[in-house]
Formats: sequence, C-alpha cells, structure tokens
Amino acid sequence: MQDEQSLITRAQSRDPEAFGQLYEAYFEKIYRYVAIKIGNRTEAEDLTQQVFVNALESICSYKMREVPFSAWLYRIAHNQVVDTLRKRSRRPTMELDESLAIPADGDLVEETELKLETKELVEAAKKLTKLQQEVIALRFGADMPIAQVAKVMGKNEGAIKALQHSAVGALRRIMGESK
Repeated sequence: MQDEQSLITRAQSRDPEAFGQLYEAYFEKIYRYVAIKIGNRTEAEDLTQQVFVNALESICSYKMREVPFSAWLYRIAHNQVVDTLRKRSRRPTMELDESLAIPADGDLVEETELKLETKELVEAAKKLTKLQQEVIALRFGADMPIAQVAKVMGKNEGAIKALQHSAVGALRRIMGESK
C-alpha cells in the first residue's frame, strides 16, 4: 500500500482510487471486528460496508494528527455496531442457523466443526464484560497490536494487557464449563 498519509490526503480530495486502496487495506480487519461483535456473518458484511460508506462521507473531517486512521475507522465501526445492537434489542429477530450451510468445497465435517466452535466462542464472548469483549474483538478479530488497541480504547498498554489476560481466562473458564 502506498504511504497511508498520502492516500488519506488524496481520498480527502475525493480520489476514488486512493479510498479504494484504504478500503482494501482495512476491510478484512474491520469485518472481523464487526463479525465478532455482531455474531452474524451476513449482517457483519452489511455493517462493514456501511462503515466504509460512513468513512467515505466523513473522510474530509478526519485529521491525521489527532488519531491514527485505523483508530478513526474502528470508532466508526464501534458506533455502527452499537447502533445496530440498540436497534436489534428493540425488535425481536430470529437468526438463520448459518452452521447448517453446506460448504461449496472442502471437508464438510471440518467446516461444520469450525462453525460450531466459532458459534460457541461468540456465545461465550457475550458473557464477558463490555471492555473484555472490546479488547478481544480488537486484538483477535481485528488483529491489532496492543499499542494500537490502547489508542483505540483510550487506555494504557498495561491496562490492555491485563484486560486481555482476564478476558482470555474468562473465556477459557466459560468454554470449559460448556463442555
């Protein structure tokens, strides 16, 4: 990827190619973060697209010296997730069981086991505190380094390490109880 700062400047000048490169660089990480928070692949894809629509609409307001671009994107994603969960709590919904989908290729048993493990993990993560959920989503879903998670969450690195440690321990206990 070209120098991020110059891509941002070009995107702020409404250069679609520059924004496209930023999109390509961050889509997968933002998607994983949203998917962990939402727990539904299809909805996570839609929300991730909306995150980038919102980013495109407000990229001119982004100021490079205030926060890293990735932190700005994750803040948009976080707000999108919060809005969605708030709306979801107001209306009853019924999720389709994605674990029943037949994979196009690959080993059916392995694919099904992976989906079941992922579903268990998402359910277990719902039992964590909001801060623990956030650190797990950012560290493992978005694959962010501790220093960047600290910036996004507005905490120091030691606090993030402690939060991650307690979250992983809690997940182990929760998942151990369900076996």
